[in-house]
Amino acid sequence: MTAAPVTPEEDGEAPRAASRRRLWWPAALAAALALALGIPALVASGTSASGSSALTAPADDSPEAGFARDMATHHQQAVDLSFIVRDRTADEPVRTLAFDIINTQANQRGMMMGWLDQWGLSQHSPAKPMVWMRMNHTYEAHDGSLMPGMATNAQLAKLRSLSGREAEVYYLQLMLEHHKGGVEMAQGYVDLAKNDTEKRLAQSMVVGQTSEIQLITDMLKERGAAPGVPA
Repeated sequence: MTAAPVTPEEDGEAPRAASRRRLWWPAALAAALALALGIPALVASGTSASGSSALTAPADDSPEAGFARDMATHHQQAVDLSFIVRDRTADEPVRTLAFDIINTQANQRGMMMGWLDQWGLSQHSPAKPMVWMRMNHTYEAHDGSLMPGMATNAQLAKLRSLSGREAEVYYLQLMLEHHKGGVEMAQGYVDLAKNDTEKRLAQSMVVGQTSEIQLITDMLKERGAAPGVPA
């Protein structure tokens, strides 16, 4: 969790303070929700007629296992992108956003990996990504981009080659698409969920990343750049 932003009186720059406030709260809220969600039992549960809980692990091909694996992979790339830009710009709002994404998504990824371990399931599967969503996805994995929104290896290499404003804009463009893909996947799990704990985590992802989509769109506009990753 990042520290609370300074007030305009402390730095003399009201616009910057307002920008930092907008950056801080969505990811901070998502992280707090994720931490809270780690407290309940990590296995799917059902309630018997007597009111007692019958604890069972989800199947290897279940939406619960598929979502945990695929979103963990998706999250890892968001963390990687954020570490790259953190070292390539001194822009405070972009670094704050990157820091929040690193902390929020690394924490959530750890939770999902922990659930798979609790369920006695492997962290990887030979199944095609997102097949658990039971939709006819036409997305074809290519150059390291395994799911919608994920950057390719070439795009990661390009981000590493940039610095300053160019790195900031390219990171924001990549992360905007990444969040859109993440929201689609999280909502897909919410619609199928049988595990209340995992469903709450997915719902928090939808809320947090939807807020950040608007924030990133505004940040691109402030920098005179448009959404969309250049070819």
